[in-house]
Amino acid sequence: MPAPEPAQRARVVVLLSGAGSLCAALLAAADEPGYPAAVVAVGSDRDAAGLEQARSRGIATFSCPLGDHADRAAWDRALAAAIAGHRPDLVVSAGFMKVLGPAVLAAFPGRIVNTHPALLPAFPGAHAVRDALAAGVPVTGSTVHVVDAGVDTGPVLAQQEVPVRPGDDEAALHERIKTVERQLLVETVARLVTSEENPDE
Repeated sequence: MPAPEPAQRARVVVLLSGAGSLCAALLAAADEPGYPAAVVAVGSDRDAAGLEQARSRGIATFSCPLGDHADRAAWDRALAAAIAGHRPDLVVSAGFMKVLGPAVLAAFPGRIVNTHPALLPAFPGAHAVRDALAAGVPVTGSTVHVVDAGVDTGPVLAQQEVPVRPGDDEAALHERIKTVERQLLVETVARLVTSEENPDE
């Protein structure tokens, strides 16, 4: 039985900046019958490799580089418009390496979620795995949270622990976190779009 058409499922726009392993996990989940969300577009702040995953499936893509705009506020407005053109029910920031601005946040209040490779509020920011190793914690993990005006400060939706092993380096630990992160994102998106609750409540 084929998966339902996107019109019958929640519409998701994914934002990424790199290879898109998190996006790939969502795309694979959306191929499964019964998954309640469909990725209707994938956007980036550059010509990221992850966009090709969407193009190869006939899914719309868009690129909104910061350097193409007069300033960050203009970029923020352009990104909000690009996302809005795909009428998303949910926006997923999946390895998107820019902080989302007030225009995007206002356009999709409480409907943007992000993944983070640590157990927030511990180790926010771009170097979470490195920071966890430097702190010597025995456990770190992955968080899915609502995006707000801060950096990794929004309400937590889901978390899963990942033990730190003796001899772990940043690459090895991050790879194990990514494995957990993909599944946690897929499960959290499904839960959010089948709930009548706003994720920010």
